[in-house]
Amino acid sequence: MVSAHTLTKKFGDLIAVNGVSFSIDPGEFVFLTGHSGSGKTTLLRLILRELRPDTGKLTVDGKDTSQLKVKDLPAFRRAIGPVFQDYKLLLDRNIWENVALPLEVRGVKPADIHSAVRMALDLVGLAKKIDMFPGQLSGGELQRVAIARAIVGKPKLILADEPTGNLDPKTAKDIAKLLKDLHSELKTTVIMATHNAEIVDQFTLRVITLDSGKLINDTPKGKYDQAS
Repeated sequence: MVSAHTLTKKFGDLIAVNGVSFSIDPGEFVFLTGHSGSGKTTLLRLILRELRPDTGKLTVDGKDTSQLKVKDLPAFRRAIGPVFQDYKLLLDRNIWENVALPLEVRGVKPADIHSAVRMALDLVGLAKKIDMFPGQLSGGELQRVAIARAIVGKPKLILADEPTGNLDPKTAKDIAKLLKDLHSELKTTVIMATHNAEIVDQFTLRVITLDSGKLINDTPKGKYDQAS
């Protein structure tokens, strides 16, 4: 699903991603770990094709991201469901409208939008709160809405960038479990960036670790202490 070969990205004199190589198969769940500034977010932005690599090759869903033209990006990104630490929800739209938005932008038929949104909200446990607005929800509920928005288009890949970073420990574990449950239910590839050791150790899944832009560990069934 994702393949990187000697991938490098610089910002001026700063090397954010430094010669990184790895391959993630369809249907895998991978934790991307590393301290703040290690390059996790830059790597996710490269996968989403918000950035181009300076050197190396990155293939996502069979497509060389460096070769994608601007007109190809909307179709490319339909296969990816991003989840952000700060949710990025529209405060003037209710939960239903926030989740429906990606499908409306694509011009999906209203009947298909209705069924897809209903299914997504059922999966994240928010079917009874569709008329509420973001300001009325807790942090955990806001992240569930963001996850519903990410999965509503049935993506092949979910990119979760520190999705538990703003949450208390119990809620953080609940959100991580939800992502793992969705991974099992939908058979979607998931890359979750986190520096939360308890969450990584809870699941014993593959762990890819970055340090100062370099890949320093790639463990099939890893623990956070092994990765750091």
